[in-house]
Amino acid sequence: MDTMSEATKSTATKRDLRLDLFRGMANWAIFLDHIPNNAVAWLTMRNYGFSDAAELFVYVSGFTVAFVYARMMRAKGLLAAAIGILGRVWQIYVAYVLLFVFYVVAVGYVGQVDGHAHLLDQYNIRRLIADPVEFLKHGLLLEYRPLNLDVLPLYIALMAPFPPVLWLLTKAPNVALAGSFILYIVARWLGWNLTDYPSGSWYFNPFAWQFLFVIGAWTAIVDRDALQKILRSRIIMALAVAIVAVSAIVTVALRTGNDWLLPETLRLAFSLNDKTNLAPYRIVHFLALAIIVARLIPRDAPSLNWPVWRPLIVSGQHSLEVFCVGTFLAAIAYFALHLINDSFAAQIFVSVVGIAGMVAVAYFRTWVKSRSLAV
Repeated sequence: MDTMSEATKSTATKRDLRLDLFRGMANWAIFLDHIPNNAVAWLTMRNYGFSDAAELFVYVSGFTVAFVYARMMRAKGLLAAAIGILGRVWQIYVAYVLLFVFYVVAVGYVGQVDGHAHLLDQYNIRRLIADPVEFLKHGLLLEYRPLNLDVLPLYIALMAPFPPVLWLLTKAPNVALAGSFILYIVARWLGWNLTDYPSGSWYFNPFAWQFLFVIGAWTAIVDRDALQKILRSRIIMALAVAIVAVSAIVTVALRTGNDWLLPETLRLAFSLNDKTNLAPYRIVHFLALAIIVARLIPRDAPSLNWPVWRPLIVSGQHSLEVFCVGTFLAAIAYFALHLINDSFAAQIFVSVVGIAGMVAVAYFRTWVKSRSLAV
């Protein structure tokens, strides 16, 4: 990119372990959050601020896609980059279909056991069992989804139209960001969303969530040295800390039932917590948190190489496989708690075992990749 210095270009070609670390963290958090009535989920960021792991996942995904395919576009042209992006979209779609099938079979099997039919309604698959051909057709078209299978369709919807956005980002990044912001505002104002089958709309509105995805991509494209100078100013940092602090106080009060401690204006402003249309305060909180984290953990921080972070980093490096396994294991973990034992010790056990399973898959994929490269 013309505005990027040679030093920045050189730095940008090196893998940023923070992306893998936080993508792995997002996968772990999504797994824990998808287990209902799980006390261990209190460790995740959704309980201490307006945004949660979904924002982290989408932002990092946007950054990573732009980081990888902008370099490809500069080296091989827009067509090669577009083919690469659409090829990745196909991989995600195939992974989603496989997850969909295994997920429905597992939920359907457990739900049809005597006395547990309510799980069919809870996971939104009763109508699929009653009319499998029609619902599977709409499932393949991403118009019907069981509970907790919303993230990958969103990812597909964000990546599929991304090639022209990437081209514009490399030519006029601020124009691309402004266009994304306008789409976000118009979509929220006019109520644009994709429709679900047989009724309703997408839980993650792609017309709104594209803005955070493009913000991540924009961050990867622009001159990051200049951007860091702006974000490291005392005023910006103080504002970010204030936003995160207020968000934590409000969220903890709301989630613990102590909202009576808050002024009425705060209760009315944030109690609805509009996740579907990505409420502006969710974006502001996430960006404030990102500014603080970027300041505390620079790109070349020696602590990123500590062994304790390695499982998270490896999980982030194989995010698609880890996410799919985590989504499936979250359902299995809930069944174990709901049908066998829901004690606090059991909640810790299924959480630890689930995360261990995700990490095992990540290390297995690393091993397979290393073996294939050796051959």
